[in-house]
Amino acid sequence: MPDFTIVLPSLLNGITTGALYALVALGLTLIYGVLHIINFAHGALLMIGLYAVYFLNVQFGVDPYVALLIVPPLMFALGYALQRGIITRASHGRDENILLATLGLSIIIENLALYFFKSDTRIIDTSYSFETVEVLGAFLPLPKVIAFFGALVTAGLFWLVMARTDLGKAIRALAKERKGAALVGIDTEHVYAMSFGLGIACLGVAACLLLPSYYVTPQVGHGFVLIAFTIVVLGGMGSFVGALLGGFIIGIVEAMGGLFLGESLGQIGIFLIFILVLIFRPTGLLGHKA
Repeated sequence: MPDFTIVLPSLLNGITTGALYALVALGLTLIYGVLHIINFAHGALLMIGLYAVYFLNVQFGVDPYVALLIVPPLMFALGYALQRGIITRASHGRDENILLATLGLSIIIENLALYFFKSDTRIIDTSYSFETVEVLGAFLPLPKVIAFFGALVTAGLFWLVMARTDLGKAIRALAKERKGAALVGIDTEHVYAMSFGLGIACLGVAACLLLPSYYVTPQVGHGFVLIAFTIVVLGGMGSFVGALLGGFIIGIVEAMGGLFLGESLGQIGIFLIFILVLIFRPTGLLGHKA
């Protein structure tokens, strides 16, 4: 039985990691909640965000946290353009075509990254990358603590947009009833593209918060997107609060699994939860039946 002095840091580490997982999943659940599609290109687009932060730092000396002013808006523009210019046109109104379009985008983006950047693992070196802070007697990496609070602030801003703005009201109306939203004058194609753009902007924020303590390769998005799908299912498809709660649960389960079972088996608990949710509560913790 591990000592409490080891369990507490692992638990806190899981919570901080879970906040970032939730941020990645938040964009995924928004896209599903409004467009009712599963974005298979989510991991590849996260990888683009990480490379953008990396090259801004290496080429121009831009700190990853300063890049929060640059990368998320660029990712939003990319998401808007992809939805409006490629995904909508390729779908022809059929959901299966959208799935194939996002899968095709994922394959193209990852292979282009392999061609231009090879498969090398890239990291950045900042003055605070290896600094730690004491929390409840446990020492946690400073970038993870910053990422935790950054993810919470982003989720709060996201909620304000959805609850208090005209765009948020239009998004929620479109998520409930597309034809009704169109009848009252909402530009559905524009709102769809805005929703996709906001979901991808979340990945830009996640990339800026991740890279001081993480790395980037062309395949880096695979692990994150699998966990993000699990969080979306656990929290409830289309539930923003569920995505945040699910992120914390998955982060803690991963940390505890790694502590008790070893790093190589640490993620077994994540996929066990995924299977159990599908069997006993397919709507997720906060989801609702269609």
